[in-house]
Amino acid sequence: MKFCSQCASPVTIRIPNGDTKERHVCNECGEIHYQNPKIVAGCIPEWEGRILLCRRAIEPRHGLWTIPAGFMENGETVEQAAMRETLEEACAHVEISGLYAVFNIPHVSQVYMIFRAQLQEGQFAPGIESLETALFFEEEIPWSEMAFPVVVQALERFFSDRPRNAFPPFVDTVTPLNR
Repeated sequence: MKFCSQCASPVTIRIPNGDTKERHVCNECGEIHYQNPKIVAGCIPEWEGRILLCRRAIEPRHGLWTIPAGFMENGETVEQAAMRETLEEACAHVEISGLYAVFNIPHVSQVYMIFRAQLQEGQFAPGIESLETALFFEEEIPWSEMAFPVVVQALERFFSDRPRNAFPPFVDTVTPLNR
Protein backbone atom coordinates (compact mmCIF):
# COMPACT_ATOMS: atom_id res chain seq x y z
CA MET A 1 0.00 0.00 0.00
CA LYS A 2 1.37 3.39 -0.99
CA PHE A 3 -1.60 5.72 -0.65
CA CYS A 4 -4.41 6.25 1.82
CA SER A 5 -7.82 4.97 0.73
CA GLN A 6 -9.46 7.83 2.66
CA CYS A 7 -7.58 10.89 1.35
CA ALA A 8 -5.08 9.54 -1.26
CA SER A 9 -2.06 10.90 0.61
CA PRO A 10 1.09 8.79 0.98
CA VAL A 11 1.23 6.26 3.82
CA THR A 12 4.20 5.11 5.86
CA ILE A 13 4.72 1.90 7.76
CA ARG A 14 5.04 2.52 11.48
CA ILE A 15 3.71 1.41 14.83
CA PRO A 16 0.73 3.62 15.71
CA ASN A 17 0.39 4.94 19.26
CA GLY A 18 -1.16 2.28 21.47
CA ASP A 19 -0.40 -0.54 19.00
CA THR A 20 2.31 -3.19 18.89
CA LYS A 21 2.48 -3.97 15.17
CA GLU A 22 3.63 -2.03 12.15
CA ARG A 23 0.72 -0.70 10.10
CA HIS A 24 0.23 1.47 7.04
CA VAL A 25 -0.59 4.92 8.48
CA CYS A 26 -1.61 7.97 6.49
CA ASN A 27 0.78 10.89 6.89
CA GLU A 28 -2.04 13.44 6.39
CA CYS A 29 -5.29 12.21 7.93
CA GLY A 30 -3.81 9.64 10.33
CA GLU A 31 -5.98 6.78 9.06
CA ILE A 32 -4.60 3.39 10.14
CA HIS A 33 -4.97 0.77 7.44
CA TYR A 34 -5.26 -2.67 9.04
CA GLN A 35 -4.53 -5.72 6.96
CA ASN A 36 -6.19 -8.87 8.24
CA PRO A 37 -6.24 -12.51 7.11
CA LYS A 38 -8.67 -13.52 4.39
CA ILE A 39 -11.31 -16.13 5.15
CA VAL A 40 -11.76 -18.94 2.65
CA ALA A 41 -15.09 -20.73 3.03
CA GLY A 42 -15.91 -24.01 1.38
CA CYS A 43 -17.59 -27.33 1.84
CA ILE A 44 -17.29 -31.04 1.28
CA PRO A 45 -20.52 -31.73 -0.66
CA GLU A 46 -21.76 -35.33 -0.35
CA TRP A 47 -24.18 -37.20 -2.59
CA GLU A 48 -24.92 -40.92 -2.20
CA GLY A 49 -21.53 -41.68 -0.67
CA ARG A 50 -19.55 -39.60 -3.15
CA ILE A 51 -17.85 -36.21 -2.85
CA LEU A 52 -18.28 -33.39 -5.36
CA LEU A 53 -14.99 -31.94 -6.62
CA CYS A 54 -14.22 -29.18 -9.10
CA ARG A 55 -11.31 -29.00 -11.56
CA ARG A 56 -10.03 -25.42 -11.41
CA ALA A 57 -10.32 -23.20 -14.51
CA ILE A 58 -8.43 -20.35 -12.83
CA GLU A 59 -5.10 -19.74 -11.15
CA PRO A 60 -3.75 -20.57 -8.75
CA ARG A 61 -3.47 -24.28 -9.49
CA HIS A 62 -5.32 -24.25 -12.82
CA GLY A 63 -6.40 -27.73 -13.94
CA LEU A 64 -6.19 -29.35 -10.51
CA TRP A 65 -9.06 -30.63 -8.34
CA THR A 66 -10.47 -29.09 -5.17
CA ILE A 67 -13.62 -28.79 -3.12
CA PRO A 68 -15.83 -25.78 -3.86
CA ALA A 69 -14.32 -22.93 -1.83
CA GLY A 70 -13.30 -19.32 -2.11
CA PHE A 71 -12.93 -15.99 -0.39
CA MET A 72 -15.74 -14.80 1.81
CA GLU A 73 -17.40 -11.55 0.71
CA ASN A 74 -18.40 -8.65 2.95
CA GLY A 75 -21.97 -8.91 4.16
CA GLU A 76 -22.25 -12.70 4.17
CA THR A 77 -21.85 -15.42 6.76
CA VAL A 78 -19.27 -18.17 6.34
CA GLU A 79 -22.10 -20.62 5.63
CA GLN A 80 -23.49 -18.32 2.95
CA ALA A 81 -20.00 -17.97 1.47
CA ALA A 82 -19.58 -21.76 1.29
CA MET A 83 -22.99 -22.16 -0.38
CA ARG A 84 -22.30 -19.29 -2.81
CA GLU A 85 -18.91 -20.70 -3.79
CA THR A 86 -20.50 -24.12 -4.42
CA LEU A 87 -23.12 -22.51 -6.64
CA GLU A 88 -20.50 -20.44 -8.52
CA GLU A 89 -17.99 -23.26 -9.01
CA ALA A 90 -20.29 -26.27 -9.38
CA CYS A 91 -23.75 -24.85 -10.19
CA ALA A 92 -24.91 -26.86 -7.19
CA HIS A 93 -27.14 -26.12 -4.25
CA VAL A 94 -26.07 -27.56 -0.92
CA GLU A 95 -27.44 -27.77 2.59
CA ILE A 96 -24.76 -27.11 5.18
CA SER A 97 -24.51 -29.87 7.81
CA GLY A 98 -22.06 -28.11 10.12
CA LEU A 99 -18.56 -26.79 10.52
CA TYR A 100 -15.96 -29.49 9.99
CA ALA A 101 -12.50 -27.92 9.78
CA VAL A 102 -10.72 -24.67 10.48
CA PHE A 103 -7.22 -24.35 9.06
CA ASN A 104 -4.95 -21.49 10.04
CA ILE A 105 -2.53 -20.72 7.21
CA PRO A 106 -0.51 -17.83 8.64
CA HIS A 107 2.22 -17.82 5.98
CA VAL A 108 -0.36 -16.70 3.37
CA SER A 109 -2.62 -14.83 5.85
CA GLN A 110 -5.65 -17.07 5.29
CA VAL A 111 -8.10 -18.99 7.44
CA TYR A 112 -9.96 -21.87 5.76
CA MET A 113 -13.38 -22.79 7.14
CA ILE A 114 -14.68 -26.03 5.66
CA PHE A 115 -18.21 -27.30 6.20
CA ARG A 116 -19.83 -30.65 5.62
CA ALA A 117 -22.73 -30.34 3.18
CA GLN A 118 -25.33 -32.36 1.35
CA LEU A 119 -25.74 -31.84 -2.38
CA GLN A 120 -29.36 -31.05 -3.16
CA GLU A 121 -31.04 -33.18 -5.84
CA GLY A 122 -27.70 -34.50 -7.09
CA GLN A 123 -27.47 -31.79 -9.73
CA PHE A 124 -24.22 -30.03 -10.59
CA ALA A 125 -22.26 -28.69 -13.56
CA PRO A 126 -19.05 -26.74 -14.10
CA GLY A 127 -19.36 -23.10 -13.14
CA ILE A 128 -17.32 -20.31 -14.69
CA GLU A 129 -14.33 -21.06 -12.42
CA SER A 130 -14.34 -24.82 -13.11
CA LEU A 131 -13.24 -26.88 -16.10
CA GLU A 132 -15.30 -29.82 -14.90
CA THR A 133 -17.10 -31.16 -11.87
CA ALA A 134 -17.53 -34.77 -10.80
CA LEU A 135 -18.62 -37.00 -7.96
CA PHE A 136 -15.97 -39.32 -6.51
CA PHE A 137 -15.99 -42.29 -4.18
CA GLU A 138 -13.04 -42.23 -1.79
CA GLU A 139 -10.99 -44.67 -3.88
CA GLU A 140 -11.57 -42.54 -7.00
CA ILE A 141 -10.30 -39.22 -5.58
CA PRO A 142 -7.49 -37.94 -7.85
CA TRP A 143 -5.12 -37.44 -4.89
CA SER A 144 -2.08 -36.67 -7.04
CA GLU A 145 -4.05 -33.96 -8.88
CA MET A 146 -5.38 -32.08 -5.86
CA ALA A 147 -4.84 -28.32 -5.90
CA PHE A 148 -4.27 -27.52 -2.24
CA PRO A 149 -2.68 -29.45 0.65
CA VAL A 150 -5.31 -28.08 3.03
CA VAL A 151 -8.05 -29.78 0.96
CA VAL A 152 -6.13 -33.06 0.96
CA GLN A 153 -5.81 -32.88 4.76
CA ALA A 154 -9.52 -32.14 5.18
CA LEU A 155 -10.59 -34.97 2.87
CA GLU A 156 -8.22 -37.49 4.46
CA ARG A 157 -9.64 -36.63 7.88
CA PHE A 158 -13.18 -36.74 6.51
CA PHE A 159 -12.70 -40.24 5.11
CA SER A 160 -11.11 -41.43 8.37
CA ASP A 161 -14.12 -40.06 10.32
CA ARG A 162 -16.77 -41.43 7.98
CA PRO A 163 -16.74 -45.11 9.10
CA ARG A 164 -17.76 -43.96 12.61
CA ASN A 165 -20.26 -41.46 11.18
CA ALA A 166 -18.76 -38.97 13.63
CA PHE A 167 -17.30 -35.74 12.27
CA PRO A 168 -16.00 -33.70 15.18
CA PRO A 169 -14.88 -30.23 14.13
CA PHE A 170 -11.14 -29.68 14.31
CA VAL A 171 -8.62 -26.87 14.05
CA ASP A 172 -5.18 -27.26 12.49
CA THR A 173 -2.37 -25.00 11.37
CA VAL A 174 -0.68 -25.37 8.00
CA THR A 175 2.91 -24.19 7.88
CA PRO A 176 5.27 -24.07 4.92
CA LEU A 177 6.94 -27.22 6.26
CA ASN A 178 3.77 -29.35 6.46
CA ARG A 179 1.98 -28.16 3.38
